[in-house]
Amino acid sequence: MPTLDDIARFQTTLSAGDVARLHALVTDWQIIADLAFADLVLWLPDAESKGMWAAAQIRPTTGPTTLLEDVVGTFVPTSGSHALDEVMVSGRIAEHDDERLVPVPGESDAMAVLAIRAAAGSGRGGGALEVTYRQAADDLVQMIHRGEFPLPGPRSDLADSLRVGDGFIRTDATGSVTYASPNALSAYRRLGLSGDLVDSNLADVTSGLVDRRPTDRGARGLLTGTSPGEAEIENARAFVLLRVIPLTTESRSDGAVVLLRDVTELRLRERELVSKEATIREIHHRVKNNLQTVAALLRLQGRRMDVPEARAALEEAVRRVGSIAVVHETLSQSFDEQVSFDEIADRLLRTVLDVAGEGVVAERIGTFGLVRGEIATPLAMVLTELIQNAAQHAFPERGGRLTVAVNRIRDRLRLRVTDDGVGLPKDFDVSESLGLSIVSTLVETELGGTLAFEQRPRGGTTVAISLTV
Repeated sequence: MPTLDDIARFQTTLSAGDVARLHALVTDWQIIADLAFADLVLWLPDAESKGMWAAAQIRPTTGPTTLLEDVVGTFVPTSGSHALDEVMVSGRIAEHDDERLVPVPGESDAMAVLAIRAAAGSGRGGGALEVTYRQAADDLVQMIHRGEFPLPGPRSDLADSLRVGDGFIRTDATGSVTYASPNALSAYRRLGLSGDLVDSNLADVTSGLVDRRPTDRGARGLLTGTSPGEAEIENARAFVLLRVIPLTTESRSDGAVVLLRDVTELRLRERELVSKEATIREIHHRVKNNLQTVAALLRLQGRRMDVPEARAALEEAVRRVGSIAVVHETLSQSFDEQVSFDEIADRLLRTVLDVAGEGVVAERIGTFGLVRGEIATPLAMVLTELIQNAAQHAFPERGGRLTVAVNRIRDRLRLRVTDDGVGLPKDFDVSESLGLSIVSTLVETELGGTLAFEQRPRGGTTVAISLTV
């Protein structure tokens, strides 16, 4: 199906300014369709004056549609008595075959025709809601005919989120409420209103109910209805979104249409989520602090050891606890349970210099990306053990290079830790090394991956790990 831009560009001679105004109209015409209980179709004149093109359409959310099939892209050829052509030429609103045809003014003459067609019996009741809806729709249609709608100025995302059915209030030129839909009245009841809205000044009532620090603009200034705007108002009981659309008659204020929605439950859930996220981050922060305390105690104990093997074992334990603390520190600063593992890997690599001295150069190639917290902890321990093992045993007499190369494709991660040291001993056995036993257990059991040790032809060792993250 072609777009408005497609038809305007290839089938008409409309200027860029006219097309921009038409975009503003179709962006904001859902409210007219809902108030009129009608389908809207925008017709544009052919570049060669051979007919009219249907360039956009919208169906109502308040009633049935007459557009069982999409009509955008339809071409209606010119005929001597065709109503669309007559409206374009005359510039006057006309009724034709149960359709209301409204000329849309452009930079000079009419640039388009807005066709409004309601299903048989749709919104034809005599109730106050239907009557008020149709009157508001007629006011907006007249503003379109005079070039006063859509309203100038920027639009917020909030403007598109509110619908007529969410809550509707009509005010007169003095700001008094002439009609409030049941949903609108329910929203104000939740804010704390005890009486009726009709015949009351909406700005006065609202400013008396809401907090003195509304989210966007002051309630009184917004609800005077003299200028368009959106806001979220709140008090201790409820949260309500508002959109004000001023109505005019021959450039004179004729009150406003106010759309509103009670979003109390949504805001309460959002606050609960924020509270839970803050609690989780605080838990990670406290775990990190506790692990650092354990590491400090082990370090103190190691300093009192006279046996070198015992001291070395405690130092290794300190590094293992520290790698877990790094993960929890990163999680404590995150807003979800995923962490950027590159930062963790780089911090762990820097520990190489603490263990092996300045003769060892370490680097990371590739990126881990985001990793879930339950995977980050064992993966950090695996990386710590491999780095520590290489730094202690691969370079006994000289320095060297240690590389952590990672390749991630979607959720599949391949990790290679390579050194250019002395290589594996001939009688190499994973089970004889506590660190490598830990690595093997974590990779194959905790991470569900595979692990392989490779002897490099020119000297050195590569540990290859493959797992799903």
